[in-house]
Amino acid sequence: MNTKRISWRLWRVNNQALLADAVQQLQTASESARADAEILLAHCLQKSRTYLFAYPEKAVDSLTEASFRELLAERLRGVPIAHLTGQREFWTFNLKVTPDTLIPRPETELLVETALKLGSSSSHILDLGTGTGAIALAIASERPDVQVTACDFSAAALAVAQENAQVNSIHNVHFILSDWFSALPAQRFDMIVSNPPYIEADDPHLAQGDVRFEPLTALASGQDGLNDIRHLIQTAPQWLVNGGWLLLEHGYNQGKAVTALLQTTGFQQVHCLPDLAGNDRVSLGQWLTIIQ
Repeated sequence: MNTKRISWRLWRVNNQALLADAVQQLQTASESARADAEILLAHCLQKSRTYLFAYPEKAVDSLTEASFRELLAERLRGVPIAHLTGQREFWTFNLKVTPDTLIPRPETELLVETALKLGSSSSHILDLGTGTGAIALAIASERPDVQVTACDFSAAALAVAQENAQVNSIHNVHFILSDWFSALPAQRFDMIVSNPPYIEADDPHLAQGDVRFEPLTALASGQDGLNDIRHLIQTAPQWLVNGGWLLLEHGYNQGKAVTALLQTTGFQQVHCLPDLAGNDRVSLGQWLTIIQ
């Protein structure tokens, strides 16, 4: 009898053993090995991560184990957790995520929080480059009386955002296929928000980690990463009411550049807000029509 084969069968039959092996494998490939393993196993079991802590010795059937090991192999190859599970938590939602969309990040919640502080119950808000719909849906869910227009140039991404709105019963968001402002009907908004591409085109990080599997068009924007931000700042005044706000997420080292662009264009009350890590993350300005 093959004792090695017997020990393998005993080793693999419970949650604790599967996690231990997965964490060991992932340690060289991921900075969040433990969390990655727990998320993937919970996904395969269709349970919460709490279940894994409560029942570490619970047996795992062979089909579930096989599915888990397939996902583990993909994660070791670098495929993002959100693509493997098809979802990512953001705000109060579990949003559908596909390779056609940017994966929502926690730091983007600062953009939502700032918009909620500045907006009124009657605001009409434009979310440019909505992707999964994360920003638009978070704002709309907190302010049911607000009307949100969300646009994206990618039909595939827009379909994901619309599905996320439907699944989460958000009805005050209107979706439009548009490359920034280009296909929008003539109107003005009380606020424009955006998490545009802002990474330098030759940034080596684009070839590393999860971003390798995300759409490049949602990440990079010219040699200094500011091409799309420049366009949004220069064009936004044509779409803002008097007193309207423009809020932009950007890179940790772009705060001074973005606030300078806002000021040069004529925005008032310009300032930059840090994220929880203390990095510059959201810059904003108010558009005030000067009356002679």
